[in-house]
Amino acid sequence: MIRTPAERSTAAAGPATRSCIVTGVRPSRVRRGLQDLLVLAVLGVVWAFMLGPAAWIFYSSLQTNETLFSGGMGGFTLGNYAKIFRTGFRVFLFNSLVICAAAVVISTFVSVLAAYVFSRKPFRLRRLLFSSVLSGQLFPWIILVTPLFILFSRVGLLNSYPGIIFCYSAIALPFSVYLLVGYLQSIPHSLDEAARIDGATQYQVIWKIVFPIMLPGIVATTTYAFLLCWSEYLLALAFLSEEHMKTLPLGLYSFFGQDTADWGAIMAASAVTTLPTLVLFLPLQRRLASGLTAGAVKQ
Repeated sequence: MIRTPAERSTAAAGPATRSCIVTGVRPSRVRRGLQDLLVLAVLGVVWAFMLGPAAWIFYSSLQTNETLFSGGMGGFTLGNYAKIFRTGFRVFLFNSLVICAAAVVISTFVSVLAAYVFSRKPFRLRRLLFSSVLSGQLFPWIILVTPLFILFSRVGLLNSYPGIIFCYSAIALPFSVYLLVGYLQSIPHSLDEAARIDGATQYQVIWKIVFPIMLPGIVATTTYAFLLCWSEYLLALAFLSEEHMKTLPLGLYSFFGQDTADWGAIMAASAVTTLPTLVLFLPLQRRLASGLTAGAVKQ
């Protein structure tokens, strides 16, 4: 029997290729489909590892100590949340909110001014000063606990808002300045020049012209600073020893006894500690990603 050229090419092809030709599906499409499935599977595993512990914390916070590790599905209760707020956890929450909000405002204000100077004002030793600011991101701040403790004890800043706010602001500044300098590099200088020609002062140029355009970068820096201050433990442990000044990370540790641990209260306190970060991050994640990407500019 005489075959046509198309039939001869189909017969010469392998079984997988013949099946793709018969069904009308190209091998490249099949490979792309398999690659997409593999990517989705990997993302599913990563999602489970990332969100699984958080989901377990919220679920465990609604269980009693008797049913938490029993392996069964016990009834849900809000007693753990009532317990932690009866023990003064609201004070820890208030302290964390005040300290983090103040540190974020101060670090953002200073980083905007510093970034504007580094990106717009050429002066001698600019690169050296900018490199010294970046070195603060690499500096291990924990080695300064002892000298700072001695200094704060002499000037009366232990167990006070100003002392810990000063520390948190200083920790958040280096990366914030670096990110905003990179973001300002993408904003044309002609905007500043046009504003000055129209009679705008330096203050108006920074806060009324440049600042609104920097909002994605501002969101990224403020989110970074808030998350850094919200979860900080070692500096708070060193400088905040009185019960009414403790922050949430220190308050979490108070539920661990010498021989036992109130796991229901610990899970409820962990859920309360995690919730503000989720509320802050999820609505702003798109602006955060764009700000971090735009800020990744070589100085």
